[in-house]
Amino acid sequence: MTEITLRATLTTGMRFDAETASGHHILLDSVSQSTEHDSGSGPMETLLAALAGCSGISMLSILRKKRQDITGYEIRVSGKQAETYPHVFTAIRVEHILTGHNLQEEAVQRALQLTEERYCSVSIMLSKATTLIQTFRIIETG
Repeated sequence: MTEITLRATLTTGMRFDAETASGHHILLDSVSQSTEHDSGSGPMETLLAALAGCSGISMLSILRKKRQDITGYEIRVSGKQAETYPHVFTAIRVEHILTGHNLQEEAVQRALQLTEERYCSVSIMLSKATTLIQTFRIIETG
């Protein structure tokens, strides 16, 4: 079993500097109307970013193995939060927008299925806690 670790250190106000075991830094801050707390992503935003990164990396890996000619890739993620504390996500939508030449819809659909069911640990974990809907759109380049 693999263990992933990081260290989050309070830097100022409500801001934490999270340093991963691989030496990368993620700034986390309280998300509020106050400009005092505006120097990092909020934890829930960061969770959505982790989902985008995990699913995107998985999709790209699979599609490149299938020799799909991807020239651009955008992932749009939105999460609906409960109105009461602790404001958990009640639903998350992920839209994968792939640009390329002769991208095969079946290949993209299969890559998304494998991402959701086997390879993206963030997606698999979140799908056990909330409604997670992932879709894709292909933009063909001449």
